[in-house]
Amino acid sequence: MSGVSLAVAPQMQPDHTNITDKSTKAAKPQHKPPSTTTTNQQSVVGGVMGSLRVIELQLVAFIMVFSASGLVPLLDLVFPAFTSAYLLALSRLAFPAHGNVSSRSQEIFQGSKLFRLYVVVGTTVGLFLPLAYVLGGFARGDEHAVRSATPHLFLLSFQILTENIISGLSLFSPPVRALVPLLYTVRRIFVIIDWIQDVWINKTLPANAQVKDIAWCWFGKSLAVANLVYFSINLFCFLIPRFLPKAFETYFRERDEIEAKTAEDKRSQAINKSQTVDKKTD
Repeated sequence: MSGVSLAVAPQMQPDHTNITDKSTKAAKPQHKPPSTTTTNQQSVVGGVMGSLRVIELQLVAFIMVFSASGLVPLLDLVFPAFTSAYLLALSRLAFPAHGNVSSRSQEIFQGSKLFRLYVVVGTTVGLFLPLAYVLGGFARGDEHAVRSATPHLFLLSFQILTENIISGLSLFSPPVRALVPLLYTVRRIFVIIDWIQDVWINKTLPANAQVKDIAWCWFGKSLAVANLVYFSINLFCFLIPRFLPKAFETYFRERDEIEAKTAEDKRSQAINKSQTVDKKTD
């Protein structure tokens, strides 16, 4: 939700198996295999996040069925297409990827265990509970509940889908990848505000409402407020002050490394050329 595929992707370690001392033609250095504890931790984290991605992608297809039923406004239907075109333009014109350097560092923000818990809470509050609310609205015949929560689910599903796609492509640089959750979260905050207005102002209960109807109504109200609180904190306390600057820092560091290496190669070529000229002159 806060960039699940981008922020907590398993860190890719560089391959040191082909390192050779060219000057002495030494043998390849021996490296200790990773400890069992580290391997198990990486396996557990990768398994949990991999399972989470599978569940999310299955839910994307499920939410698309809702969007085809006319429950999503036209503006929210057009927003993913506009965002995708804008990201493609940025990846070509403003922040092009730096070749293989970008593919070596797919993760932007290396999260701790507490951060992963924060992501799981966001997935539950932002995806699973609203989905249960929409399904419950279908079962109860509550069209108002279904119509108020579906736009948020639609946009969140497209965000998850976009994150999963671009996280595996070297075409997109870190700033472009970081803009995906940022743009979608900004739009969804406005959608959640409309959701809050629907369940808190536009929806009223009859005087003789049953206890289960009252509980259902308060579940929808609490869920809308919880989503607004979580994603506002996510936007203003993580995405803008930490996630986005980290993406730009990574991008410009990679650019500086490439420029430095290019300049060094040019100097080496110039020295070799001058030495060749001197030898011919002698």
